[in-house]
Amino acid sequence: MQVAMIGLGRMGMNMARRLLRGGHEVVAYNRTSAKTEEIISEGAVGAFTLPEVVEKLSVPRAVWLMLPAGPTVDEYIRNFKDLLSPGDIVVEGGNTYYKDDLERANYLGEKNIHFVDAGVSGGIWGLEVGYCLMIGGEREVFNHLEPLFKTLAPEEGYLYCGPVGAGHFVKMIHNGIEYGMMQAYAEGFDLLEASPYGEGLDYGDLAHLWNRGSVIRSWLLELAEAAFRKDGRLSEIRGYVEDSGEGRWMVREALERSVPMPVIALSLMQRFRSRREDTFADKVLAALRKEFGGHAVVMAGKEGRKG
Repeated sequence: MQVAMIGLGRMGMNMARRLLRGGHEVVAYNRTSAKTEEIISEGAVGAFTLPEVVEKLSVPRAVWLMLPAGPTVDEYIRNFKDLLSPGDIVVEGGNTYYKDDLERANYLGEKNIHFVDAGVSGGIWGLEVGYCLMIGGEREVFNHLEPLFKTLAPEEGYLYCGPVGAGHFVKMIHNGIEYGMMQAYAEGFDLLEASPYGEGLDYGDLAHLWNRGSVIRSWLLELAEAAFRKDGRLSEIRGYVEDSGEGRWMVREALERSVPMPVIALSLMQRFRSRREDTFADKVLAALRKEFGGHAVVMAGKEGRKG
C-alpha cells in the first residue's frame, strides 16, 4: 500500500522504515531534507515540498502526520486541505488532545477529506517490536488503511476504537496509566535508596528479579533494569521530569466527568514538583522516559529543559 509519512523524527523515521520492510511504498517528507535523503537511501520515495508529496501519491491519497502536537499540526493540515482532493485521507499520529481531532476532522470535512486519529505507542523500540496503535475515525477508512496498521503493529497490536477522537482519547488514558505505573516504581526505588538496605542492593539485579514471575513484572521494569545497568545510582541524571500533555488532559477530563483519579492526578503533580528539587525517584522517572521513548534527560549540574 502507498502512504506518505510527514515528519521523520524519532517515531516517524522508524515507522517509515517498518512500512518499507513490510513492502509498502512510502513517500517521505521532512522539513529538513537530510532525513528525507537518509530514508530515500533505504528505499523510500522522497519529496521535498508538500505539493510534491501529493503529486507522488495515487488516489485516494493517504498522508500520515508524525509531527509535534499543536500549531505545527494545524499548519500542515491547512496546507494539505488546499492540496488534497475529496476522498483523500489524513492520519494524525502525534500525541494530540482528542478535542483537537474533532475540530480538525470538521475542518477537513468541509472538503470531504477524511481524518483519522492514531494513538501510537512504542517509542524508539517500535521499529523492531512494533507499535501499539489506537485508531479513531470512520470504520470504512480504517478498513482501507488496515494493511498499514497490520505492518506497523505487532500481532493483535492495533484496535479500531470508534469515531474521530476515540484513538487519541484511548491513548490519553494509556499515557495516564503509564504515569501512575512509573510513579509507583519510582517511589519504591526511592524508599529502597533511603533505607539501610539500599546501599547493598544492585537495582539492576532487583528489577531483573521482579520481572521473573512477580506480580509487578512489566516492560517498564525491563527498562528500569537497562537504565540501572548503565548507571547504577543514576548519578548522571538530574531528577527533572517533563510531561507531554496527556496527563494534564486526563486529569482535566476526570474533573469534567467527576471521575475520581487520585493516583494519576498525584503522579502528574509529582512531575511538577520534580522541577523544583532533585530526588532519586525523579531520576528513576527520567531514566524510564529516556529508555522507552528516547526522551532527553537533564544531566546532573545542567539547567532544566524539556525532555
